[in-house]
Amino acid sequence: MTNDLHLLQSIANGDKTAFRQLYELFSEKVYNAAISYSQNEEDAEEITQDVFTKVFRNAAKFEGKSAVGTWIYRITVNTSLNYLKKKNRFSFLQFGEVKTDKPDFEHPGILLEKREAAKTLFKVIDTLPTNQKTAFILSFVEELPRQEVADIMEISLKAVESLLQRAKKNLRDRLENLYPNRRKR
Repeated sequence: MTNDLHLLQSIANGDKTAFRQLYELFSEKVYNAAISYSQNEEDAEEITQDVFTKVFRNAAKFEGKSAVGTWIYRITVNTSLNYLKKKNRFSFLQFGEVKTDKPDFEHPGILLEKREAAKTLFKVIDTLPTNQKTAFILSFVEELPRQEVADIMEISLKAVESLLQRAKKNLRDRLENLYPNRRKR
């Protein structure tokens, strides 16, 4: 039995120390994935809290069909997407004002000299269809193996590869539209 699985079983039995250990193991990964979706530090913190609340509440329901980390990433992706849907719906209903543009996002993990390019890239990533965005973030931002991405998304490896091809093409096309005079490499 893996240590992660043992921790999860202990959490299911109410062990708060095990929960703290699992949190220490996965909180940074969850936060990084959440911030890639939300592009907002406060939202990413809230999503991270929601994810670990769900992990705590559902630890006994874990069936072991995937690795614990894969299960936690799946919860993170779903929580992030649901949070953003809810937030967008609420902002749309607020006094009839429609907010169309997010403020520029600076990922805290990006080196200072690359932040301007990263701002643009994250803006363009945010325009991708949800499945392409998820495959791209998990593969290239979180740097997860393709099979784990497939497991998290509950799709085949071939489907992940297809989503990534379409995501890269869409990103390339959109970036070329933004920077038409930039040299191709």
